[in-house]
Amino acid sequence: MSDVRVYGKTVDEHTRCEHYSTELDIIAIRFACCDRYYPCHHCHSECADHPAEQWPRDQWDQPAILCGMCRTELTIETYKRVDACPECTAPFNPRCAAHSDLYFAG
Repeated sequence: MSDVRVYGKTVDEHTRCEHYSTELDIIAIRFACCDRYYPCHHCHSECADHPAEQWPRDQWDQPAILCGMCRTELTIETYKRVDACPECTAPFNPRCAAHSDLYFAG
């Protein structure tokens, strides 16, 4: 289990934030620009002092997704292939795919 710090406006220990807080909103994303985990793009915009940058396609093998239930770090490739955490089976919000282009290029 990872002891990764999550920045932003989190509202619980499962990385939910004031912008996205449904039962399925349990991931945080490590932003390529600052190497910090945030629950969402809104949290990054409100708390960071720089614009967000997307992860380039050739770096999708990097651990950049944190499961808020078990704190396992997933690569972007793995996260984009699954509907739930491979470690603890907690389901992820399928609607996050609508924002994928904010985080991941290509």
